[in-house]
Amino acid sequence: MKSTNQPSFFDAIIPLLFLVLLLAASVALYGADSSYGPNQIVLLLATGVACLIGIKNGYKWQQLEEAMIHGISVSMGAIFILLAVGSLIGTWLLAGTVPTLIYYGLQILNPDWFYAAACLLSAIVAMSIGSSWTTAATVGVALMGIATGIGMSPAIAAGAVVSGAYFGDKVSPLSETTNLAPAVAGSDLFDHIRHMLWTTVPSFVIALILFTILGFTEEASAESVSIGNVQEIISNTYDVSLIHLLPLVVLVVMAIKKVPAFPAIFIGALIGAVWGYVFQPDLLAKVAGGDDFIQKIAVVWKAMFDGFSIVTGDDNMDKLLSGGGMSSMLNTTWLIMTALMFGAVMEKLGLLAVFVRSILSAAKSSGSLITATIGTAFGINVVTADQYMSLVMTGRMYREEYERRGLANVNLSRALEDGGTITSPLIPWNTCGAYMAGVLLVSPLEYWQFAFFNLINPMLAILFAYLGIKVLKKQEQ
Repeated sequence: MKSTNQPSFFDAIIPLLFLVLLLAASVALYGADSSYGPNQIVLLLATGVACLIGIKNGYKWQQLEEAMIHGISVSMGAIFILLAVGSLIGTWLLAGTVPTLIYYGLQILNPDWFYAAACLLSAIVAMSIGSSWTTAATVGVALMGIATGIGMSPAIAAGAVVSGAYFGDKVSPLSETTNLAPAVAGSDLFDHIRHMLWTTVPSFVIALILFTILGFTEEASAESVSIGNVQEIISNTYDVSLIHLLPLVVLVVMAIKKVPAFPAIFIGALIGAVWGYVFQPDLLAKVAGGDDFIQKIAVVWKAMFDGFSIVTGDDNMDKLLSGGGMSSMLNTTWLIMTALMFGAVMEKLGLLAVFVRSILSAAKSSGSLITATIGTAFGINVVTADQYMSLVMTGRMYREEYERRGLANVNLSRALEDGGTITSPLIPWNTCGAYMAGVLLVSPLEYWQFAFFNLINPMLAILFAYLGIKVLKKQEQ
């Protein structure tokens, strides 16, 4: 068997520079639309460059192809969830679940406090169910609708939802990433959560203060859109009552009971389909063009695969009350697959390890080591496009060094989350960034500067590391 050569630093930097330059060109040319095709082409081209370097170093095409296939297979669980979420949004629009949340939310949420309330509500839900994705797909969608209804900024609203969802996810013992990080680092789950509170709680409090300030200084408020008009259109279009929130209640219960995400969300979509048929007969007849049983079933079926659409006479409300379907997630799936292909080839060729060796040689202090860990986790998020790969690969690369320096494992597990979990929704081609864009309908390029928690947390963690605040030694753990 032909041996392969170890990659050089020059080998490692070429694909990354190629990727960064073309992504910058993509954003410059297409702006927020860059994730709807241009970025996918960039990622495929960058994968091709990485493959050429691999072939130069003695790898065969079959090996590279196997790596890409394996990389994509890692994301299949996320893709299944994405497709299920598309169906869920479609059937919940038909069933009146999302419109009911918007209707009651408009009565409760004051524009001055909206951003802070949206962040706090998302945090509570995510903490309860341990999933930022499910939170965004349920209350997040409703909150975005309420933001439209009261004339608030969609970008800031999305930043508030993402901030709250990721804070709640991060401190919840039910969260997959919160369990994965200590497992990789070799620390105890609850020790890990307690250690994270030192950076997450101050970051979240600062984020809430900033959202409160934005809420009181927001000029759009309710003047641009009549709240009463929005509620009137919803009540004229749907049968609105608390019973329409039952699909949401069932989904939350399943999440708390740790039912796997894909079946739980798809069951939620099916319940929404049944709810739409049973409890929205007038709406269904209007969309179907009559009371024909087959035509009604066709509308429900279409809501699952191609979304739900309604004509109310108001273009803004039509956009608000229409959407979803598995087809709405196909672009996101395309983005995830191409991003993971690139990341898989980079890992297979050992190109990422080249950077880590250079970083470790320069990271002399505990503060610089923790900073390097956070930076590496973020970098792998960018390159591999997956938060799980970011946590696992970074943890695997640095665990031995933390142990060699006598640092407690909770330092590593916290750094993995501060740099990996938290930053993932800020990257448009990352699975989390692509997911949030698909669900909230706002690109990470638009909301990243308002995802205050996700921005502040890594910076505060680095500050704490250099100041030596809660940087524990083995004997202190």
